[in-house]
Amino acid sequence: MGRVKNARIFAALTLLLLAAGTVGLNGQPPAAALKAGAAPQLVIIDTDIGDDIDDAFALALALRSPELNILGITTDFGDTALRARLVDRYLAAVGRADIPVAVGIATPDSHFTQGAYARQEPVRTHPDAVDFLLGQIRAHPGRITLIAIGPLVNEQAAIARDPATFRKLRRVVMMGGSIYRGYDDWKTGAHRPPDPEWNIRCDPAGAQALLASGVPVYMMPLDSTQIPLQAAGRAAIFSRRTPLTEQLGLLYGEWSAATGRQTPTLYDPVAVTFAVRPELCPVRPMHLEVGGKGYTRPVAGAPNVQVCLQSDEAGILRFLIGRIAGDTGQGVHGRGSR
Repeated sequence: MGRVKNARIFAALTLLLLAAGTVGLNGQPPAAALKAGAAPQLVIIDTDIGDDIDDAFALALALRSPELNILGITTDFGDTALRARLVDRYLAAVGRADIPVAVGIATPDSHFTQGAYARQEPVRTHPDAVDFLLGQIRAHPGRITLIAIGPLVNEQAAIARDPATFRKLRRVVMMGGSIYRGYDDWKTGAHRPPDPEWNIRCDPAGAQALLASGVPVYMMPLDSTQIPLQAAGRAAIFSRRTPLTEQLGLLYGEWSAATGRQTPTLYDPVAVTFAVRPELCPVRPMHLEVGGKGYTRPVAGAPNVQVCLQSDEAGILRFLIGRIAGDTGQGVHGRGSR
């Protein structure tokens, strides 16, 4: 009963702050909103949404961030066509069907937990993710941030097909890797030694190709992304009952039923947070070596990546909850024509 009471108090305080104007519609003070006249960043999000639930929260955060102009969403790894159906339904429900969805390279492996949600959406024809990514880079050279929150299968293929065009990305912000900290014990929270992190382990060659591509890479590894969304934070989000939070609730319910877990770990939202609020995810230059089994080990050499080893976890939670729970009926941010 104590946890339920605390969750209700937290949710009520969040709503009071929103109503009083202390927190803006995007979870920041009104004065800290997007600077007048500043152009939003052009971004493409590459995701394996449908397995763990953190991708759905990352996409929600991106949709609620006016600093980002989402040029498209590419699906990655496993049943990429089913992932595209999931994204189609999600975007349509929140009024953002204008965002293009492209289907990435399918692979045999997948741990889909949100298939029932995805299968309710009709099958549609989508562009090829690698074609879409390279085409957008050519149209906007030096301007696109690629937010990669899945295995790097599409990135590896794009580099192999046209490395010169891929190098015209502004940067890649990725969730992946395990430098000094592995997966925490999800029951006790105890830290473990470095592990082959999922996104890297599923395609070590993709990570190797990305780090050698010549594009600036910003890595959010397990060291800085194991942020639990506890009951109070979930209550603050799901109590809002907006189109966006309702979709998150549906996906969360399927994930929880499939895994037997209640507390999501917000790995992927940290990559989106870095793109918008980099001060919450300070980085340092490192030279990482990616092994064939998916380990990402620091070694001597010229830096090939900027790595966040410790993030402001409390600040990231406030940012995410404020943005996602801050919808007062105006929907998610649209960009108009591209």
